[in-house]
Amino acid sequence: MTTRPNSLKLNKLQARTLALAQVVAKDPALAHRDDATGDTHIPALPHPHGDHVHIGSFVVSTREISGFSNPAVWAALTRKGLAKETTLPAVTLTQAGLDYDTGLGHLFQTVSDH
Repeated sequence: MTTRPNSLKLNKLQARTLALAQVVAKDPALAHRDDATGDTHIPALPHPHGDHVHIGSFVVSTREISGFSNPAVWAALTRKGLAKETTLPAVTLTQAGLDYDTGLGHLFQTVSDH
C-alpha cells in the first residue's frame, strides 16, 4: 500500500469503521489471526452499553460504531480488498485491511481509564 493516508478514498464512515475494526483485530481475546493468509477473523464486533462501547483498551461513543452494523460499509470495504466474507456480526479483515492507513490512527493512542 502507498504511504498516503486513506489512499483508497474511504468515506468517513468506512474509514472510522475500519480504524475501529483494526483496534479490535489487534486484541487476541477478540480476534483470531490466520498466520497463513494474514487475515484476521473477528467473530463478534463489540456491542455498546449505554452511550459508549469498549474497543480493546479504548472507550468510544456509541455513534462512532454505527458502521459496525451497516452492511453497505462492509460491502465497500470488501470491494476494496480490506475485508472479506462478512456475515455480521462477524467480519474478517484482510492483511491489506489490517495494514491500511485510514488516517485515524491518532485517535487511538491514549488508553481509556474507564
